[in-house]
Amino acid sequence: MFRIEIVTVIPCYNEEEAIKEVVNNALKYSDVLVVDDGSTDKTSPLAVAAGAMIIKHQINLGKGAAIKTGLKKVLNDDYKIIILMDGDGQHNPQCIPLIASGIGKAKIIIGSRFINGNQPGMTIMRRLSNKLTTINLKSITGYQVTDSQSGFRAISSDIAHYFINIPYNDYIYESELIYQASKKNVIINEKSIPCTYKNEKSYITWINVLNYTLFLITLPLRELKWKIKH
Repeated sequence: MFRIEIVTVIPCYNEEEAIKEVVNNALKYSDVLVVDDGSTDKTSPLAVAAGAMIIKHQINLGKGAAIKTGLKKVLNDDYKIIILMDGDGQHNPQCIPLIASGIGKAKIIIGSRFINGNQPGMTIMRRLSNKLTTINLKSITGYQVTDSQSGFRAISSDIAHYFINIPYNDYIYESELIYQASKKNVIINEKSIPCTYKNEKSYITWINVLNYTLFLITLPLRELKWKIKH
């Protein structure tokens, strides 16, 4: 697969410690667009210095908003595959060809941290949140996914427009994307990836937790309403 056919979109917020290395390594396999979600540090200039294209939100809008900004930008170009990857160094850019290679009949490939068991270093709360969400989405969508909250994904550009108007701007976006994909009969597969946890930062607030809880509670009700209509 030619490098020019792939673009890696990196949504990030205050990632000056890792972003330069992440961009440098990702550029070995793809073009790179960094969406700086209102960082107050040197994330943007360091990403540009490393060779990335850059879009910067003036204020912090949320990871989902940053992903949507990135998708809207690259959909105007001629890329065949869009990679979504976090900018904090947890994901290994060497896995870009691996997850990109899965695109074909499957239009979304999720880089799963759990196919081969739990990842060392992940907090108990993150594992619990991921497990609850994954069980919920599996039961509703039928997808046999193991890592519904993974931020490392490959999306075929011909279906990426399905996801630019998702109403969520925060971390719920990544789970809602899977639900919306099921409504379009998009095939999703997974590839096993490693993940490195160093000084993990969290910008999740109690409001985010409340919103996510409401999402999990209301998702089955939304699915029931959808089935009644269809």
